[in-house]
Amino acid sequence: QVQLVESGGGSVQAGGSLRLSCGISRDVFTILVMGWYRQAPGKERELVADISVSTGTSYADSVRGRFTISSDSAKNAVDLQMTSLKPDDTAVYYCYTQGRDRYNLLQDYWGQGTQVTVSS
Repeated sequence: QVQLVESGGGSVQAGGSLRLSCGISRDVFTILVMGWYRQAPGKERELVADISVSTGTSYADSVRGRFTISSDSAKNAVDLQMTSLKPDDTAVYYCYTQGRDRYNLLQDYWGQGTQVTVSS
């Protein structure tokens, strides 16, 4: 069973920093995309940043220059370093990966989510 385990969420004041980490179980045989989404109350889930083997790294306009995504393929892990946090960054952050399973089927996988709260 594929598992994505997130850590690093919490509460911080505006201008502060947090680092989110996500470990992906080895059941995903070929990872094509790793990234982070977020969902604020009353809003749709949106892409924050991702790393694709085909297209490279991408960021939402709202976080570009403040957030940095990185991955460690040996550890099947993806991190999100968040700096200069704003109250608008408050949301549940979800780790995401797209890859091929043992049957070579393309699958999407999600973590359970971790809360990030930024106070003004």
